[in-house]
Amino acid sequence: MAFQCQRDCYMKEFVTSVVSCCPAVLKHEVNGKKETLKGFNVKLQDTILFPEGGGQPDDHGLIGDVPVLRVTRQGPDAVHFVASPLEVGQEVQVKVDWERRFDHMQQHSGQHLISALAENLFGYKTTSWELGRQRANIELDTPSVKPGQLQALEEALNEKIRVHIPVTVQLLSIDDPAVEKVRSRGLPDDLAWPIRIIDIEGVDANMCCGTHVSNLSELQVIKLLATEKGKKNKTNLIFLVGNRVLKYAEKSHSTERSLVSLLQTGPEEHVDHVEKLQKSVKLLNKTNLSLLRDMAALITQNFKDNPQRGNFFSYHKKEGDNEFMNIIAKEINTEETLVFLTVGEEKGPILFLLAGPSGLVAELGPRVLEMLQGKGAGKNGRFQGKANSLARRGEVEAFLQQHCKHLTSDE
Repeated sequence: MAFQCQRDCYMKEFVTSVVSCCPAVLKHEVNGKKETLKGFNVKLQDTILFPEGGGQPDDHGLIGDVPVLRVTRQGPDAVHFVASPLEVGQEVQVKVDWERRFDHMQQHSGQHLISALAENLFGYKTTSWELGRQRANIELDTPSVKPGQLQALEEALNEKIRVHIPVTVQLLSIDDPAVEKVRSRGLPDDLAWPIRIIDIEGVDANMCCGTHVSNLSELQVIKLLATEKGKKNKTNLIFLVGNRVLKYAEKSHSTERSLVSLLQTGPEEHVDHVEKLQKSVKLLNKTNLSLLRDMAALITQNFKDNPQRGNFFSYHKKEGDNEFMNIIAKEINTEETLVFLTVGEEKGPILFLLAGPSGLVAELGPRVLEMLQGKGAGKNGRFQGKANSLARRGEVEAFLQQHCKHLTSDE
C-alpha cells in the first residue's frame, strides 16, 4: 500500500504508532562538512513524512516532540532517523514541516508539467531531474535548446496554470493495461506498492512516488531561468516554481537596490557601470604589479648589496600577495640562499613561501608548515601555502636560520 503522505499530500498531522526503534547512525553534510550523528531508526505503522525518492528529497517534521532528521525508504517501510528513542507500541502524533513539503509539491508537480510540455512541443525527453534547495533542474535529452523555445515553453506552462487543470492520483496494479500508456523512466527493483500515477488532466500521466499539488493553479507561476550544457550531449533546464519565484524576485530586488546605492546609477545602467569598473580594476592591477616588481627589485638589490647578507633572507609585507613573493624569490639566487617570505595582516590569514636549494626546502618545508599550522605543498625548491596567523613567524625564522649553516656555495 502507499504511505499516508502519498494518499493525502495535504495532511499536516497524523496519529499512528511506533513499530520499531533501533540504534543507528546518520552520515550527512552540514555547511560543507561531513558529520556522523548517533540516533535511532524508527518505523511507524504509517507516516505522513515522505521518504526521499523519485528525485524528491525527504520531508522534515516531528514525531511527538522529537525532530525527524531524515526519512528513507527500505522496501515497503519508511525509516525515520531521530536523535531520541521512542517506545515501541506507543501512539504518537506526527507533524510535517509544511513549508518544506509544499515547496517540494510545487517543484515536483512543476517538473512533471515542464517535462510533459517540453516533450509534447519540442520532442525533448526528460532523462533525470534534481530538486535542490535553491533551484531545480531537468536534464533534457538534447544537446541544445533552440532560440525562442525557452520563452515559448514558459508561456505554455503558465497558460496551463492559469486554466486550473486538476492533478489526480491513481493506484494501479502492475498488470493493469493502463500502465503501458503512462510516461515512466522505469520502475524500482524493490517496488512494494501498487503503481502510482500522477495524472495532469489532458496533459500528462506519469508514474511517480512523490507528493504533488491537486491543481496546477497551486503552482502559481513557473520561471525557466536558463539552460546549461549537461553531460553526454544533454541540456540542463533550470527552473523555479511558485513560492521560489517570489523569493527569487524579492532577493533580486534587494540586490538591485543595493547596487543602486553602491553604484549610484539606475538598474538599467548597472551592467555598463560594472564593465567600466572592471576596466579600471584591470588598469589598477597592472599598475600595482609594476609597482610590486619595482619594490621587489629594490628589496632584493638592497639584500645583494649588503656585504654581510649571509645565506638567509626573510621578509614580511602586510599588503603583499603570492605574486610579490614570487618576484622576490625569482630575483634572489635561491641556489645559494634560503628565502622565507610572508604576506598578510598580523591577526589574519597569511600566505608564505619558502624557496632555496631543493633538498633543503624539501626537508624544511613540511616542518615550517607544521609550525605555522597551515596548509601547503612544494616541489623544485619551492614550498608555499597558507596559515591562520603570524603568531609563530619569529619561531620559524629562528628555526630556518639555524639550518642555514648547512648551505654551501656548491649547493
